[in-house]
Amino acid sequence: MTPSRFRALACALPDVVEGSHHDHPDFRAGGRVFASLHPDGERAMVKVPVDEQRRLVREHGDAFVPANGAWGRAGCTMVTLGAAPVDVVRDALASAWQAATTRPGARKPKATKRPRR
Repeated sequence: MTPSRFRALACALPDVVEGSHHDHPDFRAGGRVFASLHPDGERAMVKVPVDEQRRLVREHGDAFVPANGAWGRAGCTMVTLGAAPVDVVRDALASAWQAATTRPGARKPKATKRPRR
């Protein structure tokens, strides 16, 4: 897994917007950050449900670890990109995206106008 591959997987999800948060790229859905790339180029973060975080850490502890403090207790999970299998990261991003778009207060994507004919 590389930073560019992580970015491509995150951006492939519906209605994702790439932005910047604390001087590093983040990925938002429903107006909420669900993933980010760390400035060191070696790590990323996915904000998955806590039960999903526990499973990732249990099954792939060399690649996934809870973030420090309250963020980690809320599901923010650090990913060591070089150790993370692509399919596992793809699934974690999908889970994080789903959680971001279904949480109360998530913004719905803006409807696009269809051209008149």
